[in-house]
Amino acid sequence: MKYWDRSKPWYHGSPFRLTVLRKGSTVTQDRDLARIFSYKPAMVSISGRTIKHDGTTPGLLYRVAEAICLEDLCPHPRSSMEEGKEWLTSRELRVELIGPTHIVEEEKLTEEELRELRKLAESRRGLGPNASV
Repeated sequence: MKYWDRSKPWYHGSPFRLTVLRKGSTVTQDRDLARIFSYKPAMVSISGRTIKHDGTTPGLLYRVAEAICLEDLCPHPRSSMEEGKEWLTSRELRVELIGPTHIVEEEKLTEEELRELRKLAESRRGLGPNASV
């Protein structure tokens, strides 16, 4: 696990009240990314240190409340983010609530940015803009 820093906490963002993460849940050591995930966005864009999204619902930010070892996580196999940003849990993990999250308008993707991201996603899948799925 090349991109795992044992000195940093793990976070999870969700719109739901939780005490335990289920096996297969997504966690990250990037607190801002977890906060963004709490909004349940369909699209997330990371450029340098800037994270933008299309989420519309404020959520909750959690910290994993127990020690994590190598066997507890695996890199997300379908992540479109840089390696090490997104991990899946291989067992249930206790979490503690940090607090509510609030959408920051400056972090919202504009309609133009969303169009560009959709075009990019279509081209990566080999679909043209007029293809039917």
